[in-house]
Amino acid sequence: MANVISDETMEYVGILAKLELSDEEKEAAKKDMESMLDYIDKLNELDTSRVEPMSHVFPVKNVFREDVVVNGDGGEETLANAPERRDRAFVVPKTVEG
Repeated sequence: MANVISDETMEYVGILAKLELSDEEKEAAKKDMESMLDYIDKLNELDTSRVEPMSHVFPVKNVFREDVVVNGDGGEETLANAPERRDRAFVVPKTVEG
């Protein structure tokens, strides 16, 4: 294990994450973080010189479209079975005293 995380660093990470960890939990988290860092070091050994940089694994195309209403809002159909309505809204009993 090449990466060693100090107790002070674990304390600081706990503060940042707003976690209250027992000593056993701190030790377990410390070992997990050290393992993660070791794995990242292992990945850094890969030769990526012939790999083009990318922002996504899958091809991304522009998904923006014109914002045009094609089927209406269905307001009349929604209000068709309302027991009581006023203008284009449901009328419901008052639930909060004011």
